Amino acid sequence: MITCHIYRDGHLQERDVEPAEVGELLKEEGVRIWLDVEEPTDGDLALIQEEFGFHELLIEDSRHWRQRPKVEVFPGYFFVVIHGLTLGEGDELIDSEIHAFAGHRFLVTLRARPPFDLRRVSERWNRQPELTSEGGGFLLYALLDEVVDDCLTVVERYEDLADEIEDRVFGDEPDPEVQQDIFRHKRRIVEFRRLVMPLREVLDLIQEQPGFVTPKLGPYYRDVADHVIRTIEFVDNVRDLLTSALEAQLSQVSNRLNIVMKKVTSWAAILLVPTLIAGIYGMNFERMPELDWVFGYPMALGIMLLAAGALFVAFRKRDWL
Repeated sequence: MITCHIYRDGHLQERDVEPAEVGELLKEEGVRIWLDVEEPTDGDLALIQEEFGFHELLIEDSRHWRQRPKVEVFPGYFFVVIHGLTLGEGDELIDSEIHAFAGHRFLVTLRARPPFDLRRVSERWNRQPELTSEGGGFLLYALLDEVVDDCLTVVERYEDLADEIEDRVFGDEPDPEVQQDIFRHKRRIVEFRRLVMPLREVLDLIQEQPGFVTPKLGPYYRDVADHVIRTIEFVDNVRDLLTSALEAQLSQVSNRLNIVMKKVTSWAAILLVPTLIAGIYGMNFERMPELDWVFGYPMALGIMLLAAGALFVAFRKRDWL
């Protein structure tokens, strides 16, 4: 599905624009074009290439999804791959990949399912018509800013989840599911970082191109870059927190295992002495001392109880029982 909007002197024109008109409209002074394609087909991509004159390698590249964030610079425009990240059910990460062609007078967005919601981006453009006249640089900025803001929201939620996991690790009662939750959360963080980390390089490269990021737009792009850096720092903090929680969890499991082993070993030692005495007197030899003694049986039981009691007291003093 193709949606095409035209901005004239910074204001959105309230009329439908056919994609085939784009080539002629771009020749008019003061016109900015935003063309959005959801789940583009080969026919849609062929039409875009014809109207905008994009390089055939970029059109071929835009057919492939699940790419890492990147930017490729061509004369007069950029090809940018970014990922809109939100949270779904169970705090699972939802990745909405966006391919964007950004030039001085146009922005073309290609969205795969699940599609990133561009309504807030469109509202930003309509609220600041004076910046829309700055060209495709502002159109791309608004898109990047919304994507990065969503990333900040996601990482803040992950930070809260990491704090909850830490509380569970150091809780009074052992949580049998906390270790599995740590591994699940670490997998999300690794995936999130992989999709956010390259954005810093993308923004740096865009800002280095003369003319696209005008002096008026410079502070806005620097603000987005600062948010990306903050997001990466938060991600690293969450990852370190989860690593520490995992180490603490493994240490607690090891300590509990040591306590169990000490108790099992102590009881085994206590039972060893009575078993040894009973084993000796259970041998079927005729010439053994105290076999005919009337107090032999009570004495054997007494020695067993005395030895077991002495071992119990000794282990209890050492906090093994």
